[in-house]
Amino acid sequence: MRIDPELAATLAAIVDEGTLDAASRRLQVTPSAVSQRLKALEQQLGRILIVRTKPARLTEAGEAVVRLARQVALLEHDALVGVGIDEDGGARRISIPLAVNADSMATWFLAPLARLSSAHDIDFDLHRDDQNFTARLLESGTVMAAVTSEESPVTGCSVSPLGVLEYRAMAEAGFAERWFSDGVTSTALAAAPFVDFDRRDTLQHEWLGAMSVGQQGVPRHYVPASHDYALAVGLGLGWGMVPLLQEVQGLVPLGGPTLRVQLYWQQWNLRSELLDTIAAEIAAEARRVLGGTPVTRSRSNPASRRSRGRAAAG
Repeated sequence: MRIDPELAATLAAIVDEGTLDAASRRLQVTPSAVSQRLKALEQQLGRILIVRTKPARLTEAGEAVVRLARQVALLEHDALVGVGIDEDGGARRISIPLAVNADSMATWFLAPLARLSSAHDIDFDLHRDDQNFTARLLESGTVMAAVTSEESPVTGCSVSPLGVLEYRAMAEAGFAERWFSDGVTSTALAAAPFVDFDRRDTLQHEWLGAMSVGQQGVPRHYVPASHDYALAVGLGLGWGMVPLLQEVQGLVPLGGPTLRVQLYWQQWNLRSELLDTIAAEIAAEARRVLGGTPVTRSRSNPASRRSRGRAAAG
């Protein structure tokens, strides 16, 4: 049995756009044509491929087909470039979905993408998630590569170290004077509010634990955006773990340990010149900013698998 690449690409468009109608606009066909293609593919495979919600969600079988669609598109792009067909000659722009944590996006990740975009016909589709959860996006076929804290390679992916994102407990000067006038003691930390990125953010909890303070019962705010998180800390909403790379005026350190989040680059284990070029550019930026090592493809998992949306995941 062979899967028609056009049908697989239609499924990918549905899940990317969220609905059949939106997919039809992207593919420049009628909604009826999209529905017919989906029905034909499901009948051919004998599997339900999407859950018809809004937005549409892939089933496990659908994830496998979307991975195929993205791999075919990537390899086709490489082939067209390899035979000398550029954008003007008919090579289509390629969409590259990547997963990254919010803190990396806010501090170092966008600069290499800008350089890549100026040199190649690429549309980047960034998916933001916690560094401890981005690997799931690789597994599902949602993204081709991810910044993650997961060292173990996802099935069918290679993994390489990028570097370390460091966090320090910081507070606005007035907040520190109000809550820690007698020092950053266990009693003061148990009463002073802190800022969590979201309910999966454990960095503040880890730091409190290192300071011999349990996080249960301590007042907290939730601010789920990296820039706004740092702004909230800077305005005195609470103390928080702020990346050393993220310069915020008016903050003072609270002492205690600096938390270090090791980041890795995981990508599909495909011999794609474009994907390898992207990996190399991101690795170069990581070496410059994070003190990372060059991306290599030496560690891979051909068939098996795995801080916060602020730092990325797996």
